Amino acid sequence: MKPATPRVAAVLGIVFAALFVAALVTVNGVPHLDDPVADYGAFYDGPGDTLVTAVAIYLVPLAGIAFLWFAVALRSVIDGLGAAPSAMAHGLNLLSGVLFVGLLFAGTAAMATPVLLTTIGGGAPLDPEIARGLSALGYGLVFLFSVRGAGMFALTTTTMLRGAGVMPRGAAVVAYLFATWLLLTATDHPASLLVLPAWVLLVAVVLLRHDRRQRRAPTEPSEAPPTPVLTPRSEP
Repeated sequence: MKPATPRVAAVLGIVFAALFVAALVTVNGVPHLDDPVADYGAFYDGPGDTLVTAVAIYLVPLAGIAFLWFAVALRSVIDGLGAAPSAMAHGLNLLSGVLFVGLLFAGTAAMATPVLLTTIGGGAPLDPEIARGLSALGYGLVFLFSVRGAGMFALTTTTMLRGAGVMPRGAAVVAYLFATWLLLTATDHPASLLVLPAWVLLVAVVLLRHDRRQRRAPTEPSEAPPTPVLTPRSEP
């Protein structure tokens, strides 16, 4: 099977980053955990329904699907480089990527439950305290657990790209710092997750540079072998 090209993986990463940032910007309009209960009642019983529904039904699922495409294409690129990655890093990379998307979907579903109940289910608005509890569950799944999977994915991917000789040392240092932030941070502010699309964009730039070097390499003139010099044979 022909592996994916670095350019394809980079484009898929950029698509994911754009969708994920759009989702984070939208989620920032949802009441935060430290907001008063009255804000929850006004939001989930008012015009905020359309905002949360758009995130729950469109932006986050599309971002998750784009991430899966990006992860599979990126693994295909790494596998096609010839240098066999560590079996542990290779396995953890796949599991952490799936864990990130699964918990991202679950957390978004929890946050959107009060809206989906009224807009799709036709039910009465939930009590603001219940809506607050579901939001806390969603924040916990996304910002405390899903982000750990993203950090492990960034850590293992950076290690494999560095081992394959694709990522330069300076870019690897920045990528490791991003991965460490995702693994250690504990906050409920959506801006903290902007580190993930920043890491993806960094990887996309590295892949595009690698793809450009690959495309340019066959066209570079190679040194021609020296022409043998024939010496006349002396007559006896």
